[in-house]
Amino acid sequence: MTGPTTDAAAGSGGVRIDHLVTSGTFSLDGGTWEVDNNVWLVGDDTEVYVIDAAHDADAILAAVGDRRLLGVLCTHGHDDHIDAAPAVAERTGAPILLHPEDTVLWEMKHPDRKPDGALADGDTLTVGGTELQVLHTPGHSPGAVCLYAPELGTVFSGDTLFQGGPGATGRSYSSFPVITASIRDRLLTLPSETVVRTGHGDRTTIGAEAPQLDEWIARGH
Repeated sequence: MTGPTTDAAAGSGGVRIDHLVTSGTFSLDGGTWEVDNNVWLVGDDTEVYVIDAAHDADAILAAVGDRRLLGVLCTHGHDDHIDAAPAVAERTGAPILLHPEDTVLWEMKHPDRKPDGALADGDTLTVGGTELQVLHTPGHSPGAVCLYAPELGTVFSGDTLFQGGPGATGRSYSSFPVITASIRDRLLTLPSETVVRTGHGDRTTIGAEAPQLDEWIARGH
C-alpha cells in the first residue's frame, strides 16, 4: 500500500482529491491475479466520499480520518474494487452505493451483504459543495459507472478508460463494442483537459485518449 497523497489542488470550499494505492487480488472466471488498485477520496476537511474501497479497510479509514464518510461509491462490482467496502461501511455507518446491473458481480464476493443504495445515470452527489455526476458507462461490466467532477476538472473512470485504451472485456459480463460506445459517447465528450483518474495505474486526460479511439476499435481491445 502506498499513500495517501493529496492528488489535486483544492476546489471551492477546500474540496480536494486524496489518493492511495492498495494491493490484493482480482478473481473472476476461475482465475486470480495480483493487482494494485487506486482508491480515491473526494472531500474537504469535514466530509468525504470514497471511490472504490479496494483491499485495505484500515488504510482507507486512515485516509478518511475524522471526516464524516458520506458513502462508499463503487465504480463497478469486480471483487478487487469492492472487497473492503463492507468493512469500511460497518466501521463508519456509511452507505455502499452500486449500480444495480452489477449486483451479480457484487454477490460473487459478498453474498450475505447487499449494497445500501443504487448509483444511476444522471445522479448527482455533493460533497463540500462540489458535485459528482454519475455516468453509466457499461462494457467492462454491465453496471460500470464513472464519476465526473466538473468543478475539479476530473473524471474517476474506474476500469472503463485507462491510459492507452479501454478496460478489459475478455471476461464474463463484459463487451468490447459496449465499452467503446460508452467511452465515445459518455467520456470523450467531456472537455479535453479533463483529468482521467483510473482504477489502476497512471492518470491521463480525455484529450490524450480521444484521438486513439479508432485505433482501439481496429485492434479490438
